[in-house]
Amino acid sequence: MKYEIAGDPMSDLKWTRKTTAKIADELALIDIFVSKTTVGKILKSLNFSLKTNIKSISNGGKPITKEKREKRNNQFNYINEMLSKFSKMRTPAISVDTKKKEPIGNFKNNGTRYKRGVDLTNDHDFLTYASGIAALYGILDYDKNKGFVSIGKFLKKGNKILSGDTPEFAVESIERWWTSDGIEAYQNKNDLLIVADGGGSNGHRPHMWKVKLQEVLCNKYKLNVTVCHYPPGASKWNPIEHRLFSEISKNWRGTPLIDYETVLKYTMRTKTTTGLKVNAILVEKQYEKGLKASKTDLENLNIERHEINPSWNYTLRPN
Repeated sequence: MKYEIAGDPMSDLKWTRKTTAKIADELALIDIFVSKTTVGKILKSLNFSLKTNIKSISNGGKPITKEKREKRNNQFNYINEMLSKFSKMRTPAISVDTKKKEPIGNFKNNGTRYKRGVDLTNDHDFLTYASGIAALYGILDYDKNKGFVSIGKFLKKGNKILSGDTPEFAVESIERWWTSDGIEAYQNKNDLLIVADGGGSNGHRPHMWKVKLQEVLCNKYKLNVTVCHYPPGASKWNPIEHRLFSEISKNWRGTPLIDYETVLKYTMRTKTTTGLKVNAILVEKQYEKGLKASKTDLENLNIERHEINPSWNYTLRPN
C-alpha cells in the first residue's frame, strides 16, 4: 500500500489504486485471512474514501486507448519499483511539486479554527488587493518522513507578478533541501531519486528542468540524479500531495495569510502524529519567466534514458 496511495492536497481525502479484493488477496499471501468487506472497514478507519471527482464532461480530448492505459500503468509500477530499490539501498528518494499558489493579503482562507473572535477579511479575493503570491515548492523525503519547503516571495508590480514558478526555482529549491537536510542525512551517498509530476516547472518536457538538474545538482554536487515522472493527469498520486501539502493546508485552515511570515510560520509548524516534520525557508530571489535552454546547454547534458518509458524516466550524471 505504501506506494499505491493518492490524495487531495487540500483535504483528508485519500484513495488507493488497489481494490479491497486485491488487498485481501495480498494479505492472504502473508497468512492474514480477511474478507474484502473487512478490508473496506479498515480503509475507512484510516480516512480512505471512494469519493472523488469524476471526469465525465467531454472537452474534445481523445479517449485513452488500451496502449496508453498500459503505458500509464507500467509507469506506476516502475515508479514503485524504483522507490523500493532506493529505499532498500538507503539512498535518498524524494517527491517534489509546487503547491497551489497562495495570494498574500487579508483574504478568506477556507476552513475553521478555534478562536474567540472572527477574522474579518476582504469580500473579494482579487489579485489586485494582494501584495504578491507565495509559491511553495515542496520536497518530501520518503523514508525519513520529512518535508522541506521553499516559499517563493513572488512580488507584484501593478497587477503583474514579477517572478514565476520556473525550472530554475524548482531545481534550486531541491538544492536548498540538499544543503540543509540531505547532505547530513545521506552522507557518502551520490545517488538521488526524484519523482515528479509530468507537467509544470519540473515536468518531463521543459529542457531547462534537465539543464538545471545537470548544472546545479549533478555537476556541482557530483550526484547521479534519476527522475521518474508520473503520467499526465496523475498528479494526485504524487505522495507529496497527501503526505505534505494536505497537512500544510489543514494546519493553516481558517487563517488569513496576511503576509509571508504567516505562511512561513504555519508551514514550519506543520507536523502529524505519524512523525512528519517540516523545514521551510523564505526565498527572496525573483525568477525570470520564459528562459530557454541554449543548444550548448542541451549538448552538455549527460543523460541516460531508461528502457521503460524513456521520456518519463532518465538519469543525469556529472560531467
